[in-house]
Amino acid sequence: MKLLNFTIIKLLICLVTGILIGYYFDIKFLYLIIISTVVFIGTFTTYYRAKRQFIKTIWFGVFSFLSMINIGILTTHFHEEKNFSNHYSHNITSNSDSIPTITFRVKEILKPSVYYDKFIVDILKLDQKKVVGKTLLNIKKDSIASEVNIDDILVGRTSFETIPKPLNPHQFNYSRYLSRQYIYHQITLNPSELLKGIPSKPTIYGISENIRKHINTSLKCYNFKHEELGIINALFLGQRQSISKEVYNQYTNAGAVHILAVSGLHVGIILMLFNFILSPIERFRNGKLIKTFLLVSLLWCFAVIAGLSASVTRAVTMFSIISIAMNLKRLTNIYNTLAISMFVLLLFKPLYLFDVGFQLSYITVLAIVSIDPYLYKLWQPKNKLIAIYWHTLTVTVAAQIGILPLSLYYFHQFPGLFFITNLVIIPILGGILGLGVVVILLASFKILPHFIAVLFGKTISLMNAFIAWISHQDVFVFHDIPFGWSHVIASYLIICTGFIFLLKKHYKSVLALLVAIILIQITWIYTKLDAVSNEFVIFHKNRHSLISHTQKRHIFIAHDLDSLAAKKDQTITNYVLGNHTNKVRNEPLKPVYQFNDKLLFVIDSLGVYDIKQSHPEYILLRQSPKINLNRLIETLSPKYIIADGSNYKSYVNQWEMICKKHKLPFHDTGKKGAFILEY
Repeated sequence: MKLLNFTIIKLLICLVTGILIGYYFDIKFLYLIIISTVVFIGTFTTYYRAKRQFIKTIWFGVFSFLSMINIGILTTHFHEEKNFSNHYSHNITSNSDSIPTITFRVKEILKPSVYYDKFIVDILKLDQKKVVGKTLLNIKKDSIASEVNIDDILVGRTSFETIPKPLNPHQFNYSRYLSRQYIYHQITLNPSELLKGIPSKPTIYGISENIRKHINTSLKCYNFKHEELGIINALFLGQRQSISKEVYNQYTNAGAVHILAVSGLHVGIILMLFNFILSPIERFRNGKLIKTFLLVSLLWCFAVIAGLSASVTRAVTMFSIISIAMNLKRLTNIYNTLAISMFVLLLFKPLYLFDVGFQLSYITVLAIVSIDPYLYKLWQPKNKLIAIYWHTLTVTVAAQIGILPLSLYYFHQFPGLFFITNLVIIPILGGILGLGVVVILLASFKILPHFIAVLFGKTISLMNAFIAWISHQDVFVFHDIPFGWSHVIASYLIICTGFIFLLKKHYKSVLALLVAIILIQITWIYTKLDAVSNEFVIFHKNRHSLISHTQKRHIFIAHDLDSLAAKKDQTITNYVLGNHTNKVRNEPLKPVYQFNDKLLFVIDSLGVYDIKQSHPEYILLRQSPKINLNRLIETLSPKYIIADGSNYKSYVNQWEMICKKHKLPFHDTGKKGAFILEY
């Protein structure tokens, strides 16, 4: 069945196109109104004419698709709060003496950092002016500070700060990640600077948080271990903040990190459990309708308890539509149903399109429904237990084929034992989720038998132990695999054309597969050729110096980090992956670097430099050298001064003032990011 025969899939493609145009192109509102008017008039005109014509033309279809593209653009525009006059960003002044009093409501609690507790907040007022918008709140950790909860109204006097962009090449862009959630600034406060405002009516997020707190308080009475409670919170309540970094990395390396996020897998299993429990209702009059209503209601109750996070909302929306189609006998085509759920989600949350979880969720389901039936037909065992494990394996392999390119792009690693992990975990996950629902319900009413609590805790611990064992098989975990967007596109072309070729071996499928193979070869060759460049980089690294020198795809790294810190440092890893090479060599920091006919002097804490040397174009100051910069400039006549992150800030500020006085370019890596010189 050709997918493009379904109208909803065509409309979805147009909606996605409109969202991309609306996101990447800043179209003025006046132009949007003019374009919308023209397109909608054209749509209605061609529709009216098409009804009166015996021989149909393409114009109504063309204008319908243009209308849907336009709806995508408008949706993106109207969801962007900065486009509204009452957004707080339009009321921020550059005057440093005018610090506003900000009133805000806590919306979401994030995982804390080493020094700060982090929250997403809704801005309610700037001074006395009502405004809208979200921002990131950092509260300095204090052992005696009062607890901050969702829905708390807080007041503080501080300034908005822009969220820092990445200072080093190929580093994760946290500011862009937050901007796709419509968060553009951050505020930082001490607990003593916060005042609690008058409580308002609780929101759905506050009610959800109170339910989760009650559940956690009830569970703690049954002596669950910390890691067991962390897994329970992740599996059932959508909260991963209490999972330790070590356990999270173990699940990642074992290829089971998807278990820790409430997603389609969990919601699908819960839907099957509820569907089985409620199946007797079908015997009554209008039983199907009542059962469908109850199923959808229970799924959304679960979504509320899990905090209505992006992953939960996606999964529940998708399975609500599948549940309606399945129980009302409308499940004519799963692709159609998936397209409807994606269409609804993007209509209300257009920037979900850029969310990693959104992409992985739909690619996973699409791969399973497309590939799994054919893999399962390869062998159909008669033994039911073997059949269950065989089907688990085929589903796992199909899902892994679908998400592999995206996983390599986002995470740059491949867990080689993923199939063993899933063969063990997925069959028992249904039991864990079913038993977990019973445990949470009974614990909430304080009637949970002790032996059930012990059994459930032991099951979670055994699952953690198995995951830890798998993750320690380092030889099967492939790390640091360079993979770019061009590789993703080429890989999916190979997967699609290869799948079509296996189904229908004819001239066109062979030709398509060969073209895809040629394209992926061109992609790899182009990536290698594009990476060949001579580049000198002075990275920003707090309290340390880190320099990279790239020549003919060989990267030479020099730093003053200890061996353990250097091994864990993501700055080096990100740069190597971004350059699509694994040819890395370490070398000591040198006092002089030469690029063709240009010189760079490195002056460290000793402050020693040779005045007899040729005049250098560049000077790197590191480890806070006690030098007379005025004399150095007069003696060496450099054209550029660079200060990296190993220097004291007071020294850097002083050097910057001296360079301004001499009208000499000054590069502070703490402000401007890494210094990159191509030659």
